[in-house]
Amino acid sequence: MPTIELTESTFEQTVLENDIVLVDFWASWCGPCRMFAPVFEASSEAHPDVVHGKVDTEAEQALAGAAQITSIPTLMAFREGILVFAQPGALPREALEQVVTAVKGLDMDAVREQVATQREKAAADQEG
Repeated sequence: MPTIELTESTFEQTVLENDIVLVDFWASWCGPCRMFAPVFEASSEAHPDVVHGKVDTEAEQALAGAAQITSIPTLMAFREGILVFAQPGALPREALEQVVTAVKGLDMDAVREQVATQREKAAADQEG
């Protein structure tokens, strides 16, 4: 599946409607971003079951801000609508492959349980 451009209007729907979504936050002036682009594109061809999306942080400044992007490139991985990985920096092909494999292998019941526990703790911290 080819890499798709994500915008503020398509980001949430894409993340929520697909099992696994990798997102590359990038900018055209960023050297490491340009180095990572062919690695990300190759991954999209190798994993047609994973949506690979790109967010141009210059064109989508509000989206980049909402995602708290402070360094580019930044790679985020979502599984079943849950952010399960976020890391700045250009990854080599082998490292990106490890991320994809790890995300595919996640026990999502355990992840949802962790998310619920974190939310309960955050709510308790706000109350007390």
